[in-house]
Amino acid sequence: MTGQRLQPQQIAHRRIVVKIGSNVLTGGTDSLAPSVIAGIVEQIADLVGRGAQVLVVSSGAVAAGRHRLRTHAEARGVAQQAGRDLQSKQVLAAIGQSRLMALWDELFEQQAVPIAQALLTRRDLADRIGYLNARNTLLGLVEVGVVPIVNENDVVSIEELRESSIGDNDNLSAQVANLVDANLLLLLTDIAGLYTADPSRDPSARLIEEVPLIDEAIIAAAGGTSGMRGTGGMVTKVQAARIATQGGAHVVIADGSTRDVVLRAAAGEPAGTHFAPTGDRMESRRRYLLSGLQARGTVTVDPGAAAALLRGANSLLPAGVTACEGAFVRGDVIHVVTADGRRLASGMTNYSSQDVLRIMGRQSGQIAEILGYELGEEVIHRNNLVLV
Repeated sequence: MTGQRLQPQQIAHRRIVVKIGSNVLTGGTDSLAPSVIAGIVEQIADLVGRGAQVLVVSSGAVAAGRHRLRTHAEARGVAQQAGRDLQSKQVLAAIGQSRLMALWDELFEQQAVPIAQALLTRRDLADRIGYLNARNTLLGLVEVGVVPIVNENDVVSIEELRESSIGDNDNLSAQVANLVDANLLLLLTDIAGLYTADPSRDPSARLIEEVPLIDEAIIAAAGGTSGMRGTGGMVTKVQAARIATQGGAHVVIADGSTRDVVLRAAAGEPAGTHFAPTGDRMESRRRYLLSGLQARGTVTVDPGAAAALLRGANSLLPAGVTACEGAFVRGDVIHVVTADGRRLASGMTNYSSQDVLRIMGRQSGQIAEILGYELGEEVIHRNNLVLV
């Protein structure tokens, strides 16, 4: 991009989730970089001023807390130990969250754009009512021109701080994108996008500009992590891309330091690696099932049942179930996986885990005889099941 700003008609995506990693927010240092963040804020304000709706998923609370401790001589002993265990990271997140939000508020205020803080945990989104409340609140904010600053609540959420592959802010941003029906999820990191190999180790690695479908080759290319200041690496970004594209959103992984990168992505121009949507715009209930956030258990299916599910429009019958894990009741959402652990679907179960253990492997006509009652011929009816 040149210095000329985009024109209003060039905005291709009107509802955008921008996830900004710690390595971008710190500019590669050990503290928040206001000048870097200000550049991103200016671009977001530009879009909001022209009618776009933008939500920010922000990392950086732990980094901000670590730096703040180090600036106080009396706390140097604590700072030297910080970050080595879960409790220390929760302490740093608690210290840094207010500083992080103060900086976002200050920079957006300079652009005359109001913000709101939205701290989410996976428990908030796992509950159906909590899911709908979060959706309604976030949509209400963007509809009146407010930019929500979303983060997982690191102070109480252990998934993020254990650096698990499902608790990082990359995947949280994908859940938020699906939650609000976003057209675009933009993942800003400290490298240009997804490469065919690790560019820091392989000089022949090349940038993958377009990904029509996330297959095994793409997953293999995502191996490894980026810097050490954040919890996410390229693997989690590709995982997030899979979740968001299945919900019908475009996904772009790009270098947050690139000039006008937010504007370029919003305009649909080449920027980093673009992942094309693979799903339709799904209604909210089916997207909720797909997220899998609220899953209470898992059933394993045999190859025949897996093939039947993948053909589409098929229910999961007890005859195809080979194993059941977790404690769940009728109406809970459970995962459906293959024998090697590959997730096929999520859905609402007709039977409790205790019932499934008794009827798995049996024919549907035997359910009433085994249990003394029947709540349906299927473990999961096709209307309550979404393929991953």
